[in-house]
Amino acid sequence: MLSRDQRRSNASNSAWGWFARLSLVVTCVAAPVVLTTTLSAETLREAMASAYQANPRLDAERARLRATDEEVPRAKSGYRPTIEGTAEIGRSRTESTPQTTGAGSTNPKGYEVSIRQSVFNGFQTTNAVAEAEAGVRVGRENLRFIENQTLLDAVTVYMDVVRDQQIVRIRESNVAVLSRELEAAETRRAAREVTKTDVAQARARRARAVSAADLAKSNLKVSRAQFERVVRHPPSQLSEPPLKNKFLPRSLSEALGVAEQESPNVGSALYREQAARHAVDRVWGELLPQVQLEASYSRSEDASRSIEQSNSAQVTGRVTVPFYQGGEVHARVRQAKHTHISRMQEIEQARSETQANVTAAWSRLMAARAQMRSDEVQVEAGRTALDGVREEEKVGQRTLLDLLDAEQEYLDAQVALASTRRDMVVAGYALLSAMGRLSAEYLSLTSTLYDPEGHYHESRQKWFGLSITHADGRKELVDAADEQNQPDDLAE
Repeated sequence: MLSRDQRRSNASNSAWGWFARLSLVVTCVAAPVVLTTTLSAETLREAMASAYQANPRLDAERARLRATDEEVPRAKSGYRPTIEGTAEIGRSRTESTPQTTGAGSTNPKGYEVSIRQSVFNGFQTTNAVAEAEAGVRVGRENLRFIENQTLLDAVTVYMDVVRDQQIVRIRESNVAVLSRELEAAETRRAAREVTKTDVAQARARRARAVSAADLAKSNLKVSRAQFERVVRHPPSQLSEPPLKNKFLPRSLSEALGVAEQESPNVGSALYREQAARHAVDRVWGELLPQVQLEASYSRSEDASRSIEQSNSAQVTGRVTVPFYQGGEVHARVRQAKHTHISRMQEIEQARSETQANVTAAWSRLMAARAQMRSDEVQVEAGRTALDGVREEEKVGQRTLLDLLDAEQEYLDAQVALASTRRDMVVAGYALLSAMGRLSAEYLSLTSTLYDPEGHYHESRQKWFGLSITHADGRKELVDAADEQNQPDDLAE
């Protein structure tokens, strides 16, 4: 019969062989992960560029801006003449007693062409154009805001997938380790080296690990779906971006200074105030005299039996002086002034909100950096502690429960580190978004940038035309490509 020391020695040798096999298994599981992530992996910048090009929310805002551009030619129509033409034809019969030369039937017909040109309208057109141009600038700032949000969404979903992929690998590796430990515990239980309680603890830890791995896989599926929603294609292999972001400011004061000048929220508030100021002047112009020229030419035939044909040309100058309109215009002037005051207050509100958002984003970034350092220390310490507990468990100085606890602490540290790395990258880009610098142009994401100036200059000079220009260059009102997006009853 073997002595207690001999059984302990045999158990130690058996445990040592088991840990050697376990190390080989973990290495084999982890090695393919490292190799596959380096092959044709999609980078964060590529995902952001894809979202910039294909995200429907961003495309919708671009179309909304192009619609806003059309407010300028609408306002400029006040500078241009109005030309109208009318034509008429009929049949007339006149009877009289006694009979006269005018009695009988006629077929009157004729036409008239008239033109009206505003000469002075109290500067209403001038201020309407300025108001519309300020509205276009508001639309551009709104587009910048949506672009910031879309790119931040792309960063968020990208890092969510990267984090969840790492957590799945960590969880699956932990399941493999605990499966080996459960197998070893059952073997040692058969040799009466451990108790039934030890086996139950190992089995419980493995069941817990399997459940956590299933949850991690479910979270990964959700993140992949969100990635496809924002980036517009399913994720494949994603490479983890570097933690150091060269676009970040060096200090909070620098970030606040940039945000004051470049934040789309502040810019939008400034241009809304300009539009409201011009709206006051535009409504005020309705109280000023109006000067208009009118010219017309008409031709009629068979208007009566005595007149076979008549031609008429007329030029008229008209001056209209508004004296009183029931107080309606005065009320709209007061209303416009109150709106202007509201827009002025919104500027201060936008500045305060931007400063608060930048400060909060900076604080989150600093906290993520500090948490990153702490998590790295915890991972390294957890690895060292786990190695020590393994060695001590081999010689009987630690129990199986001690080993399971050490592995759980190391696992938790790895998962926390993966989450913190994600939070740190997202916090950096969130700071850029709060500053107003999370744009494809500033980050040089792609050489094909959307240019809002092109459509604006094209539309503001148009005197007529019904076709529109799409973002991809199409000019038809409805293309064949659009029919697939229509309901069936409209497409038929």
